[in-house]
This record gives sequence, structure tokens and C-alpha cells, in this order.
Amino acid sequence: MQDVWIVGGGPAGYTAALYCARAGLSTGVLEALMPGGQMGTTDHIDNYPGFPDGIGGFELAQAMQKQAERFGAVTKTGNVREVSLDGEVKRVVCGDGSVYEAKAVILACGASPRELGLPNERALRGRGVSYCATCDGMFYRGKEVVVVGGGNTAAADVVYLAKLCKKVTLVHRRDKLRASGAYTKPLKEAENLEIVWDSVVTAIEGEPVESVQLQNVKTGESRALPCSGVFVAVGNVPNTAFLKGHVALDEQGYVQAGEDTRTSVPGVFAAGDVRRKPLRQVVTAVSDGAVAAHMAEEYLSAR
Repeated sequence: MQDVWIVGGGPAGYTAALYCARAGLSTGVLEALMPGGQMGTTDHIDNYPGFPDGIGGFELAQAMQKQAERFGAVTKTGNVREVSLDGEVKRVVCGDGSVYEAKAVILACGASPRELGLPNERALRGRGVSYCATCDGMFYRGKEVVVVGGGNTAAADVVYLAKLCKKVTLVHRRDKLRASGAYTKPLKEAENLEIVWDSVVTAIEGEPVESVQLQNVKTGESRALPCSGVFVAVGNVPNTAFLKGHVALDEQGYVQAGEDTRTSVPGVFAAGDVRRKPLRQVVTAVSDGAVAAHMAEEYLSAR
């Protein structure tokens, strides 16, 4: 039994753990694999305040974990299978049968990359299909790759891969990128970048990957594009399958929680990418974590 169990060890989770532990609350963090979440797979972070030369995502994640644990927070590893959130005692059950109880729960379980939904996509994961350029880009040094998407993640992947690969082709279903203006200059400076507008990937061929089939959404024209790897960057899916029926979710599966991080269940709070947000960055996740910890402390003080 803890005062607070935090589901997820990303920047939101470990910030919440830091604030809870410093407030004198017994605090635990449940993390599936390693600290950091998606931040932990980011090679270099330039826009987190306080690091003028930037910092590695995994390095920052380890520092956050260490800081929270210095004040007494504990970390347990496990994949959450189910929850029981009603009543004064909340229960979180992991796949190995471990049960963790708390008076309050902070949901910081983040989101996972969205798939294209192609028939052989999952089978080719790790064999030419990737969802993390900074994780797998090194395997494609000197090769030709495709990035699918048009937002900030896709733009960041292109900038990173252009430094390693012979050629990068960005495939976007519209005629204009959704990425922020911060990427305009680095994209223009990438001499080995080609952008294919108004197109989608309809098939991935080869095992491992040898090419993709592209289709123009306006003309219907199809063609094959040779490549050694496909990096998918078309958004995220919240990790909330285990929460259905327990807290209110929106139509896309994100936890319904406002800036105060309160969910539909008393004593349960949501922080970071797991809730609907206009901007998903490390700094906004950290902010959520601090707010969630404060709200949890208020909830426990009033009991």
C-alpha cells in the first residue's frame, strides 16, 4: 500500500513521483520497460529548458528517475493488466499477478506510435519497419529510407535520418506539412531529402523491406519506390486499453482530464500524453506531472 501509485515512468510520471515524494507521500512508479517512455528513445533533446547544449532523452530519463528515488519514490517493473479505481483503496494489477494498492493513482501511461494498418506491417517490424528513427536509424546508415507522416515527429525523423542515410523520402498524404516552423530551415538544408506530396503507402514489399508501393490520393496513380527501411510517424495511440470502463475516455481513447488533471474518478489523475493536449512535449508532460502530484496531495489531505 502506498499513498500514490503512478502508472508510467515517463517525464510526467517521474515528475509526479518527485513532487509526491518531496511532499512526504509514500510513492511508487510502475513502468513497463525502462524510464522515459517515448522521451527515452529520443537521441537528442534541444528544447527542454536548462540544457543549452541539449541532452539525450535516455540520459534525462535516468536523471529524472534518480531524482525522484532520492526522495523516497520506488520503481517497480510490470505491465498493467487491469485496475480497480472506485472506492478509497485503488488497485492496479500487473500481468504477472502482482497487485499494487494506493489511496490515489496518477495515470501517466503515455501513448504508442500509430501503425499504418498494412497487412504485413507488424511482421516486418524490426525487419525494415520502424516507429523510432533515433532507435533504429543507425541500422540504415548509407541506405535509402522512407518516412511516412507530416507532423513534428515525421519532420524530426527526417532531419535525424538525413544525417545518416544516403537518401530520405518523406511521404505525406497532403500537399503541406503540419510540422511547426522550427523544422522549415533544417528540412530545406537536407540535400538528400525528397518529399512526395498527396501520397500514401499502400504496401510494403520484401522481407526484409525492399520497396514500398505509393499511391497518389488525387490521381490514383501508383508506383514502386525502392528503399531499405520505412519509418512510420503518423501519430500516437493512447495506452488506455486497460482503462476502458474505469475512467471516462474520449472518442480516440485519451483520458478525459483538464488542466487540473482530474479524471472522472475521485482520487485518480491523468498526466502527460495519456490525456488530450494541444501540445505534447517533454516540458508539458513535466508540467502535468507536477499538477497531478499537487492535486493528489490535496485529495489525500482532504480525506
